[in-house]
Amino acid sequence: MSERLAIALLTAEVAPLSKTGGLADVTAALAKHLHAGGHDVRLFTPCYGSIDRAAVGAQPLAGLAGLTLAVGPHAYVFSVLRGALPGSAAPVYLIDCPALYERDAIYTTDPDEHLRFLAFTRAVFTACQRLAWGPQILHCHDWHAAFAPLFLKSSYGNEPLFAATRTLLTIHNIGYQGIFPAAHVADLDLGERLFMLHQEDLTAGRINALRHGILYADAITTVSPTHAREITSAEYGMGMQDTLRARDADLSGILNGVDYDEWDPRRDRYLLQHFDADHLQVKAALKRVFLKRMGFRIDGAVPLAGIVSRLAAQKGIELMFETLPKILQGRELAFIALGAGEPQYEKFFTGLAQRFPGRVAFHRGYDEELAHWIEATSDLYLMPSRYEPCGLNQMYSLRYGTIPVVRRTGGLADSVEHYNADTGTGTGVVFNDFDGPALEWALNLALDLYADPAHRARLRANGMARDFSWARQGALYEALYARLIAA
Repeated sequence: MSERLAIALLTAEVAPLSKTGGLADVTAALAKHLHAGGHDVRLFTPCYGSIDRAAVGAQPLAGLAGLTLAVGPHAYVFSVLRGALPGSAAPVYLIDCPALYERDAIYTTDPDEHLRFLAFTRAVFTACQRLAWGPQILHCHDWHAAFAPLFLKSSYGNEPLFAATRTLLTIHNIGYQGIFPAAHVADLDLGERLFMLHQEDLTAGRINALRHGILYADAITTVSPTHAREITSAEYGMGMQDTLRARDADLSGILNGVDYDEWDPRRDRYLLQHFDADHLQVKAALKRVFLKRMGFRIDGAVPLAGIVSRLAAQKGIELMFETLPKILQGRELAFIALGAGEPQYEKFFTGLAQRFPGRVAFHRGYDEELAHWIEATSDLYLMPSRYEPCGLNQMYSLRYGTIPVVRRTGGLADSVEHYNADTGTGTGVVFNDFDGPALEWALNLALDLYADPAHRARLRANGMARDFSWARQGALYEALYARLIAA
């Protein structure tokens, strides 16, 4: 084992407690990996009203109840509860502040949204102080915790407890930056250290949480090597490209791992039967059950394409507007979508299901069991993303023998290899251009390959043999932590 490290993970989401996307899966899996490796890892996250405290065995910590927390001119009362991630002994620390986290959703458009996560970040420092625990690594995830590196340098840097603490910011989605009006600058409680804020943003009347994480973290990662290069460009940088280029020496990409305890057809708790690469007849049998359950009126031999996604512009849903109806009209194909988001995309999938009854199904919202069944029973999986920092579903698909059809960007480019029919190498169908004709080409090619038993078998075997386990990817984080501490 590598040297035992003290690691604090700060995240707004952690599966299965709170989840809107891949951030939750990654932080949970990383915490489990680090804990299993013998590290003193403590995952901090807000205690949202939707969290089942009993499910994680959450108990109040002595000396950490009813604490007063100042966030600029605002005062809150919070407590810290300690539990364990389900299926693991990895500890999770819940920041319980009903005034901030008893809301109808994890994220809101409320005017105090920035305060919810400023308070969370400050509360983590307070908890560490009360526990007399100085983490060697403060690993901050996305904009919600991105002020922690600045606070460490401005407010806590002189404390012996944090003298050896190094900070890592992981950007899971650069499209979400935590921007709020500069009029709320007092909420940062920086006093004489206001000069540490990004002055151009301040002059322009805004404060950008993510930018300050990029400026002050000791190291920055994103969740795939390709995306780490992409975000230094104007096309993908979302306004952060200049700040990122200035930190180029400290920026790297580590592809997310997959939690195969949760996502593996050999042990998936949601499936009626389990299968592996040598028992794909079980996948076919599950597909027949699923088609009947979801009201499809097709033969099991008809290929089923699926998608599980936030319905956002990032995901390339608009590429399907003309492409999917055209292919559904001209070829044998069934389609199922699971997700929620922008009204135009929900309307599209609703209309598609009405136009092709018995061949198209759309479930609005999110359903964990349904997500597993879609991965397990689909023949093709669509991810035509405009950008994709990492993506997990394409890696889930590979393990389930479901052929991914993806655009060459970010983590999709790093995890799916375009199939070469001459050599039999590759794991999916990859297209380059962000337009409808490119997706149409890719889907038609995927259907052609699927129709050929030899190519279908080879694609599935290649994909199911790929290993994206946290044993591999987590070791890269451990190596980065060690380098930060040694620096």
